[in-house]
Amino acid sequence: MTSKKSSRGGLLALACGLLLAAFISFVFVNASLAQAPAPAPAAPAAAAAAEAAPPACDGTAKPPVLEKCTPNSGDTAWMLTSMALVLMMTVPGLGLFYGGMVRKKNVGDTVMTSFAITCLVTVLWVIVNYSTAFRAGTPFLGGFDRAFLQGILSDISKNIGNPNPLAPTIPETVYMCFQMTFAIITPALIAGAFAERMKFSAMLWFIGLWATLVYAPIAHWVWGPDGFLNSANSDAWIHVLDFAGGTVVHVNSGTAGLMACLVLGKRKDTGPGHNMVLTFIGASLLWVGWFGFNAGSAVAANMQAGMAMTVTQIATATAALTWMFVEWALRGKPTVIGICTGAVAGLVAITPASGFVGPVGSLAIGIAAGVFCYWGCTGLKHLFGYDDALDAFGVHAVGGAVGALLTGVFAIEQYGGTAGLIEGNVAQVINQIEGILIVFVYDAVASYIILKVLDLVMGLRVPMEIEREGLDLTLHGEVVQ
Repeated sequence: MTSKKSSRGGLLALACGLLLAAFISFVFVNASLAQAPAPAPAAPAAAAAAEAAPPACDGTAKPPVLEKCTPNSGDTAWMLTSMALVLMMTVPGLGLFYGGMVRKKNVGDTVMTSFAITCLVTVLWVIVNYSTAFRAGTPFLGGFDRAFLQGILSDISKNIGNPNPLAPTIPETVYMCFQMTFAIITPALIAGAFAERMKFSAMLWFIGLWATLVYAPIAHWVWGPDGFLNSANSDAWIHVLDFAGGTVVHVNSGTAGLMACLVLGKRKDTGPGHNMVLTFIGASLLWVGWFGFNAGSAVAANMQAGMAMTVTQIATATAALTWMFVEWALRGKPTVIGICTGAVAGLVAITPASGFVGPVGSLAIGIAAGVFCYWGCTGLKHLFGYDDALDAFGVHAVGGAVGALLTGVFAIEQYGGTAGLIEGNVAQVINQIEGILIVFVYDAVASYIILKVLDLVMGLRVPMEIEREGLDLTLHGEVVQ
């Protein structure tokens, strides 16, 4: 009985203590609130916070917000992904695609060429080529204000940047890297033309000079902010539509490849490719990576990127089937190399058109690519007798020209802002033809001069005994098992 009374007394004492503590706390809190200044109204505080935050990057605003602004996270994420996809097209995609089509004794040299070009062009892009390709300067060449990437950042610690006006919602570093992957794959495509017979040292010199003297100026003409062929430049002399590189990448690389074939001459002997499975894997990687190539050229995660991805898939599949059926009809059997090459032809042809045409136009472009590129790799090559080892000219120059021309036919104003022939704009077809010819002529002359000078100074072609034994063992001391 006594223990129960003491327990009740303890609980009562505890309750009284808690009530007393609560009362004392209440008194002190009210006294503090009475002495504290009244809080500022919520609306002014929110306005002050908004004013302190950096603005979003916006090239369409008046005036444009392009300095010390916050990039769009969605666009930036898509462009980071696209950059990785396009880089994958060269290493390992193109290396495997070409490596499977050369003879076993030259596979190592072929894949190393793609890898070395990736490294060389990256360094040159940082030093000067990005600046001369994509910064404002003259209608023919960009300025040097981004040499060594000087001034490309604003304040990275605050997520504030200075985006390129050509891509206002992403950091300029991301835009620079994305365009760098285009600059990498373009000269790597040329290597298919001179495979199995060019000195590795001469290849490095040629690619370095070509990337600086040919690729960067042409990229500025077509894509630079003040380029004289840029359709987005209101002051351009000729408004050429090239969404992702039909002229800049494919006509350009294919033409240089043809010049290399003519200067180097034919191989002394030829043979079947080493491994068609490598070519299949390489073509598959190219196909997947090309979604970054074309859809990424919208430079935003938007409706145009979605349509570019759609028409890329349609044209690629259509061209692959077309090539397969043409080969089947003319040669009696469809081949793995054939359908893979047809797919690449479709990817090439839809590249300039991907941001401007719809699904029906992409079907037509795919069919045309399959037919004309097959002819370019067989009839045209045999007609003129040049030795384009892996059909760089037949696929890329022919496919790029077909795609660029048909962009002027099937462009729809609703999709890309410019009408083509099917909507009554005949002038756009003429613009496309002029753009193709200008790129072809400049590239052919410049490439030929570079190749001839290098041939005189150091020699381009390996000696006959090295060509016979294979470039892997003689130039690199390695063999493919």
